[in-house]
Amino acid sequence: MKNLKKIIKKSLLWITCLGLIVLIAGCGNKNAQDKTVKVGINNADTPIWKVVQKQVKKDHIKLKIVEFSDYNQPNTALAQGELDINAYQHQFFLNNWNKAHHTHLVAIGNTVIQPMTIYSNKITNIKQLKSGAKVSLPNDASNEARALQLLEAAGLITLRNTNKKLPSTKDIQANKLDLKFSVLDAAQTAHSLNDVDIAVVNGNVANAAKLSPKKAIYKEKVSQKSKPWINIIVANKKDKNNATYKKVVKAFQTPAVAKEIKHVYGQGAVTVWNSKF
Repeated sequence: MKNLKKIIKKSLLWITCLGLIVLIAGCGNKNAQDKTVKVGINNADTPIWKVVQKQVKKDHIKLKIVEFSDYNQPNTALAQGELDINAYQHQFFLNNWNKAHHTHLVAIGNTVIQPMTIYSNKITNIKQLKSGAKVSLPNDASNEARALQLLEAAGLITLRNTNKKLPSTKDIQANKLDLKFSVLDAAQTAHSLNDVDIAVVNGNVANAAKLSPKKAIYKEKVSQKSKPWINIIVANKKDKNNATYKKVVKAFQTPAVAKEIKHVYGQGAVTVWNSKF
C-alpha cells in the first residue's frame, strides 16, 4: 500500500514538472514569435508588402498591413501610436507634415522613387493642350510644388524665381495657356480625369487607379535632383533605432521585393536602395 502511494506521489510530481516545462517552453516560444509590427501603406502597395510580410517571418516578426486610401491618415495614425511604421511618402512630404502638425516622425529606410506623371482622358499629347484647359494638382505643399515643377519642365508654365523651396500656384509667373488649376487631395487627382483636361498624379495613386505609365502624356525624369522625392519608411523619432523595425527595412530592401515592385509598377517606380543617387 505504501509503495502504491509512493508511486502515485512520484507520478503526480512528474506530471506537475512536465506541465511546468511545457508552460515555460510555450512562454519562451511566444516571446520569440510574437513581435507584431503594424505598417500603414497606400493600398496600391499591398502586394509588395505581402512579400515583405513573408520575408520577416524568419525573424519572428508578424507584420500587420494596414491600408489607407489618402495621404493624411497614415501619419496621424503613426503619431498617435496606432501604427508602428508607415511607408507611402517622400522626404519633402514628411518634412512639411512634421512642421504643420508638430510631430516628430523620421525616415528609417529608403524604398522607391515614383516619377510623377501627367494623364488625360481628352488628349494624347501634351502639345494638344488648349487655352483655358483645366488642370488638377495634389493639394499638399510638397506634391503641389512637385507638380508645378513638372508642368514647368513640360513648358506649360514658368515659376517665379523666389527663395521658396516649395512653390505654389501663387508663384506662377507665366501661364501662356491661361491654365485653370484645381488642387485636390493627392489620392483624388486620378479620379478627376473626367472633370479636367489633364491631371498631375503621384505614382502610387496612378497605380491604385490602374492608370498605366504607358498612357501618361508626360513623365518626370529621375535624376540627382529627384532625391527629395525618394519614398521612405517612417517611424516615430523614439523608434528610429528600433532593431525590429530595422529588420523590416532590411526585408524590404531585397531582390524579392524589387521583383514585386517591378511586377506591380513596371516603369512607374525605381528602387533606390541599390541605385546610384
